Amino acid sequence: AINPAVAGHGGYIELIDVKDSTVYIRMSGGCQGCGAADVTLKAGIERMIFEELPEVTEVLDTTDHATGTNPYYEAAKK
Repeated sequence: AINPAVAGHGGYIELIDVKDSTVYIRMSGGCQGCGAADVTLKAGIERMIFEELPEVTEVLDTTDHATGTNPYYEAAKK
């Protein structure tokens, strides 16, 4: 359910690992380096995972967003 939601933005979410109650994911494509990646993680990915797997208490993004080459939204300049 997650990947079809982000595919419209050229993104892809990959499950890296599950340890205890923590899920590790990696974002790629349009999600890597996207300025809205945090919103996608909190409002979308976490919500969907928590609904389906109540035993999961944390979702960690392992993506190196600094190396994103084609983000859907440009990250804010600091």
